[in-house]
Amino acid sequence: MEKEIKFRIATEQDLDRIVEMLADDELGRKRERYEQPLPESYTKAFKAITSDPNNELIVAYQDNEVIGVQQITFTPYITHQGGWRATIEGVRTTPSLRGKGVGTELIKWAIQRANERGCHLIQLTTDKQRVDSLRFYERLGFKSTHEGLKMKLN
Repeated sequence: MEKEIKFRIATEQDLDRIVEMLADDELGRKRERYEQPLPESYTKAFKAITSDPNNELIVAYQDNEVIGVQQITFTPYITHQGGWRATIEGVRTTPSLRGKGVGTELIKWAIQRANERGCHLIQLTTDKQRVDSLRFYERLGFKSTHEGLKMKLN
C-alpha cells in the first residue's frame, strides 16, 4: 500500500528543501540559486508569503519528508461580480516521486482549498517549454482558455 501524502503550511525549516525542488529541473537550474547558505532573498520572500493571509506555501510530505510544494495566492477581483480567484504557482515534486501521483494530489488539494476560500476560478501558468506539465494540468481539468503574456523586469 502507498504511503499517505499529507499537506501542511510550509515552515522556515522547509525552505532549503523547497528551493532544492524548485532548482531541480532544466528551467529551475537557470533561475534559482540552490546553494548553502541559501541567498537571503528566499528567506525574505518566505516571510512575505507567510505574513500574507492571501498567500499559502503548501508542502506535501510523507513520513515527515517534504516531497512536494506549491504556492496558492488568493486574489479578489472586480470582475466576475467581485469574485475571488486562486492562482497556483511553483508546483514541484521530488524527482524520485515524479509520475507517482504526488503532483496530482497537490493540485487536488489546491482545488479543494480554493473551494473552501470561496473562489470561483482557479488558474495557473506553466512555461511553454514544459510540454509534459501542460498535458498533466489538462488531464486534471484545466483548459487553455486565455493567452498569457509576461514582461520580465530587471
